[in-house]
Amino acid sequence: MRAHYGAARRALIAAVAVLSLSGSLAGCSNTVALTPAKNANSPDCARVTVSLPDSIENEDRRWTDAQGTGAWGNPLSIILSCGVEAPGPAALPCFYLGGTDWLALPHEDDLQRMITFGRDPAVEVAIARTGDLDFASVLERLGGVIDTALPGASAACTDRAEVLESP
Repeated sequence: MRAHYGAARRALIAAVAVLSLSGSLAGCSNTVALTPAKNANSPDCARVTVSLPDSIENEDRRWTDAQGTGAWGNPLSIILSCGVEAPGPAALPCFYLGGTDWLALPHEDDLQRMITFGRDPAVEVAIARTGDLDFASVLERLGGVIDTALPGASAACTDRAEVLESP
């Protein structure tokens, strides 16, 4: 499980770097190169990806070249990956947004990663810690899509953290 999280982080950083370098070239593809999660070919992930919004927090959706993924922003600021390994019970902070329990993975300087809890397949969202994104609004919007597209949760967090409003 840990290996995939590192892969998602490296994918976001690499995508941001590549897009930053190629952004000034006219006529370049707007497609984001990502690696699909192990279970991205699940029919449940297909229901998630066809339901993804065109925009989140004023960040426009970008096309990706990997099944079960979504991306927003230019430069890239949000990546969704469906079909990641479902986490077991953990001592990580849990937030309930958009009808979905989210576990906050360990803090990283350049991004925050969240993973659904009690959903199979699980969905990971990586949000860049740049710009003015309201993380709660991003997760509320994507949680609603996940709650509608995936089967009901098989488990729920027993201790949910309070969602703090952005300053």
